[in-house]
Amino acid sequence: MSAADRVASLLPGRADYARLRTSWRADLLSGLTVGIVALPLALGFGVSSGAGAEAGLVTAIIAGVVAAVFGGSNVQVSGPTGAMVVVLAPIVAQYGTGALGAVCVIAGILVALAGALRLGRAVGLLPWPVIEGFTLGIAATIFLQQLPQAVGLSAHGLSSNAAVAAAQAIARAQLPTVLWSLAVVVATALVMLAAPKVIPVVPGSIVAIIVVSGLTVLLRLPVAKLGALPAGLPAPRLPGFDLATISHLALPAITVAALAAIESLLSARVAASISDTGPYNADRELVGQGLASIVAGFFGGMPATGAIARTAVNVRSGAQTRVAAIVHAAVLLVIVVAASHVVALIPLAALGGVLMVTAVRMVSPRTVRAVIRSSRSDAAVFWITAVITVSVDLIYAVGAGLVIAAAVALRNVARSAGAQREALPGGAAPGDERIALFRIDGALFFGAAERVLDQISAISDVDVVILRLSQIRYLDATGAQFLTELVQRLERRGITVLVKGIQAQHLGLAERVGVIAALRHHKHLFDELPPAVEHARSHVARATTAY
Repeated sequence: MSAADRVASLLPGRADYARLRTSWRADLLSGLTVGIVALPLALGFGVSSGAGAEAGLVTAIIAGVVAAVFGGSNVQVSGPTGAMVVVLAPIVAQYGTGALGAVCVIAGILVALAGALRLGRAVGLLPWPVIEGFTLGIAATIFLQQLPQAVGLSAHGLSSNAAVAAAQAIARAQLPTVLWSLAVVVATALVMLAAPKVIPVVPGSIVAIIVVSGLTVLLRLPVAKLGALPAGLPAPRLPGFDLATISHLALPAITVAALAAIESLLSARVAASISDTGPYNADRELVGQGLASIVAGFFGGMPATGAIARTAVNVRSGAQTRVAAIVHAAVLLVIVVAASHVVALIPLAALGGVLMVTAVRMVSPRTVRAVIRSSRSDAAVFWITAVITVSVDLIYAVGAGLVIAAAVALRNVARSAGAQREALPGGAAPGDERIALFRIDGALFFGAAERVLDQISAISDVDVVILRLSQIRYLDATGAQFLTELVQRLERRGITVLVKGIQAQHLGLAERVGVIAALRHHKHLFDELPPAVEHARSHVARATTAY
């Protein structure tokens, strides 16, 4: 692929809307449905992050459009997500909302740069237990983040750690405020669960918000409301940048960028697996998400990512092109412009209830059981990732999960390597007991080479050792060095070593490291086993005659 073609593959084109002529009705309906679903989530995630409901709406609208146009998936819906809230809440608590714009822009540049450098497929390196572990951790953290609102408290002055903040909120809860707030949360959850059975065409979260908000207004319940929202989008402004700001926010921005890339690509991959709208372009998806976060930063929004739940709703509603995601943003904009005074009456506890139910639904008990039952090592990776996500940080959790999963994989590969002593082919001949034929299998690398070396070196009472290397699937420098040591150790003991069947792709490395030079004679390297056995028998015969 030429450089021009590579650049073109990262940019929007007419092919993005090839199905629009026949799918526009389904796209409009899907966009309307997702827009309604996204409203309480955008408000709730904005509040939970500490940036405010306005930031959540701005992100869903502005970033939603940019990511839809420039992203690599035809049906991805982007905006504020629970996973991003988990990372943003401590950043906002430490640096304030004024730093959010700079974080958006820096993280967006990093994500777009990753796409331009063709790093999109790297998400495929994440093991399944790690993905499911941080999904469980994110869900638990989102649930815990809502507890202050559920007991009628503001998150201000509480710990930035969701679990600690939840415990502090419960300890500080006061009657009768806690009872009213919990009643709103429970009512919201019950309506969300019951609404699909009564009004299946309307999202349960919207029904719950309307019903519970109406009751709190009619009954004049003493619960905190969302408050006034601007009747429109804010004017764009340049985030504050200076060397001190960049140095302080560099690490948080890298964390945000890593999460945005991971979650967006996972969401796009899920969308591709459940829809018939074609594959996604992982690199273009990163470019689109990066641009979305950059633009959102100029409008006072939050970093954006692909939203798995909203994307799934979009697919199930019949979306075929990016128009559905664009319509979803337009629906939110109309609500902001035409009904901001109504939205202001929504109780914060009701938004907390919506997010609590959403968090519970993020976790599939069937998937959790499958991971736990798969193997002990995978279950350990799953639980460790989940616990670190809740107690420390999501990026640390993913890193720890990857390290543990890699260590387990290396251990399993190392166990597959070994040396087996075999009988000599053909009929028995005098002196065969003085010949040892070893077949080395699997991957001979730094994790397994020493064990194989010790296993063969322990041989005694033989004159010749034949090493069959044709079954080695992988050989690294450490493995080649151990082979050299093995040959040298046996030769020092007067045991002649013959090497058979070293593969062509390993021969260059073996020569450079010294395996071939360690042999007593260059003719002790064989391509086939029969000549090697014949040479070994002749060597033993000569040695016997000499005695």
